[in-house]
Amino acid sequence: MSRSDSSPETAALPEFFQILRQRRFLILLVMALVAGSAAAVTALLPKWYLSTINIRVEKPEGKVVFENQAGNYYDPYFLQDQFKVIQSPKILNPVIENLGLNRKIAALLGAPAPYPADVTYEYLTKKMLRVEMPRNTSLLEVNVFSRDAALAAAIANEIARAYSEDRIAFATAEQRAGLEQLRKELAAQERAVAAQRDLVEKLRAELNISGVNLVTPQGGDIEIETLRQMQNTLIALKVDAIGRRTRYENFKKIPEAGRLNLVNSELITDTSIQNLLQAFLVADQNVARLRSRLGEAHPELITATGSREKIREQLDARLRGYESGLEISCKEAEARVAELEKQLEEARARQITSSSGRMRPFDEAVRKLDDETRLLSTVKLVLRQREIDYQAPKRTIEILNTAEPARRAARPSWPLNLALAFLFGAVLGVGAAVLIEFFDASFRGVADVERRLQRPVLGVIPASATARRPNEDSGDPADAEPFRVLQTNIALARPASAPGRTLVMLSAGPGEGKSTTLLRLARAMGEAGARVLLIDSDLRRPTQHRLAGAAKEPGLADLLQGRASPDDATRRAIAPNLDLIPAGAIGGFTLSLLYAGRLKTLLAGLAEKYDRIVFDAPPIIGVSDAAVITSLADDVLLLVQYRRNPQSMVVRAQQIITGLRKEILGIVLNRVPGNAGDDYGYYTGNYAYYSSRDARPRNPRPARPRDDEPGARETFTEPE
Repeated sequence: MSRSDSSPETAALPEFFQILRQRRFLILLVMALVAGSAAAVTALLPKWYLSTINIRVEKPEGKVVFENQAGNYYDPYFLQDQFKVIQSPKILNPVIENLGLNRKIAALLGAPAPYPADVTYEYLTKKMLRVEMPRNTSLLEVNVFSRDAALAAAIANEIARAYSEDRIAFATAEQRAGLEQLRKELAAQERAVAAQRDLVEKLRAELNISGVNLVTPQGGDIEIETLRQMQNTLIALKVDAIGRRTRYENFKKIPEAGRLNLVNSELITDTSIQNLLQAFLVADQNVARLRSRLGEAHPELITATGSREKIREQLDARLRGYESGLEISCKEAEARVAELEKQLEEARARQITSSSGRMRPFDEAVRKLDDETRLLSTVKLVLRQREIDYQAPKRTIEILNTAEPARRAARPSWPLNLALAFLFGAVLGVGAAVLIEFFDASFRGVADVERRLQRPVLGVIPASATARRPNEDSGDPADAEPFRVLQTNIALARPASAPGRTLVMLSAGPGEGKSTTLLRLARAMGEAGARVLLIDSDLRRPTQHRLAGAAKEPGLADLLQGRASPDDATRRAIAPNLDLIPAGAIGGFTLSLLYAGRLKTLLAGLAEKYDRIVFDAPPIIGVSDAAVITSLADDVLLLVQYRRNPQSMVVRAQQIITGLRKEILGIVLNRVPGNAGDDYGYYTGNYAYYSSRDARPRNPRPARPRDDEPGARETFTEPE
């Protein structure tokens, strides 16, 4: 379909598919070239083997065996943080050291000496390691690529082991610190109990007291009971003060940059700080997303960066406030302990002062020993609880499989590369076809020809109709139908008052199939009952004698030079009612104006014997013989081969004919392929439809002549 056949809105898509059908061999060729290149490159690329290990990671629950704390909540950014942790030097540097990757990777890449640790780390993270998270799971998929399959499996397993140890160490770090502090407090309390026991024994000896129960001292008055209650309260306050002091000192040791990782663990459970952290992570992701597609000076990126910094400042301020709160809470607990100790000492002094018995110092020492013993028992109990919690399994990570050496290379991927190659080749081929179509300046349709030349198209000749020798009968009437249609249209195009006997068929350039088409047209005229004479006036490149299988001499050149008579030069009955005058002995002869009169006289004599005289003339552009013949002919046909010459060349040929004061009777569109579009399907389809089905062979395959037969070379390609 031509671009001018219909509007772009209604014909764009059909025209596009028509282009694909016409250029399908070009598209297939481009696809084959791209696929072949991709296959060659894939075969030459180094092979990379993949080993994969899956790890299930759970967020720490934030509770111990003997304590009830607030339940955990879903954190959407927890696994994203673990991506960075697995690829951090904290995990990968031990892997590099344990496996000797500095030396092994350098050997794989052909380096003479081991790589430095930082170079190996960068190569490992950028070339070999890929961490992914399957959708809607809490799994981390660690993929390791290497040119050595065994090394890839070893690296994957070592990364999983190092990450597992790091997660367990992180989960138990606070518990270890608390245990160390409790053990120190236990040792100090044991020393205090021992010292107080020594004091009691000393007083016993000095006061000569025996048979007294040290665990339950004598004396049951109200003041002693009050002192005992105060002592019990003091013990509870001291235990609380020890816990607050331990929490504050552990938090104080952590650098400010590392405190963000503790917000969702056991140390910090402040809801407002957790909400600020979530807002900061969202703002940080927004900045990263904008930075990937916007410039640094973009207002939206600047605004997002400022918002993130403000949230970070608020988060840092809240963490500093949290530290201050821990410090204040610790000091308040210690102040309560100090105040209660002061009150207890004053009460004891008052009780000692008011007591007159000699047992008062001893009773006081025994009660203090009892208090210290109770405190020692409490510390031991708490220590035992913490040890049990520490020994409980920490199920924050689970390695689901063991990485095994791969049997086949994962990279390069033949299916992926070839699929992409075929896709790219198809796109490239379609683009090339569309580009060629866009720059094609030839005639692409009947409407194109009639619009540009302002002359009617009298015949559309399919390419299949000129694919065999003109004198070869395929047995299918549909093959001759285009020429019968052309012969009928020529007869109807001439005014009835001025019937023309002589007809010349011209073309703008050589090789457009003019000689073959003219011979088939002459046969159609003869079959219609007219007496037809075909004159081969293309004296420079004669063709008709070879197409008809006749002798070349004598012919037209001999007639014009007076060396032969018309009867001698005429080849009789090369087809029903069709005679031929070949070109004759040329010998440098050209049809100049000198012979125009002789040719005119010759035509006058021949007109008495024939109803139609048709000339096979040379191309009108560049050959003067065509102008002489055109000036003497009654009718002029201009043959245009489908998609061959530029439109400007055909227009120039029309201008030359018009300059000879001849009007073109009509246009013949030649060698139109069967896939040229619906416009031509009407012609070829109707030719076959209205032909006799019985006359058509069941397997209409034309016999191709042997090379030694006359005209064999002209069967498929006609020289002009």
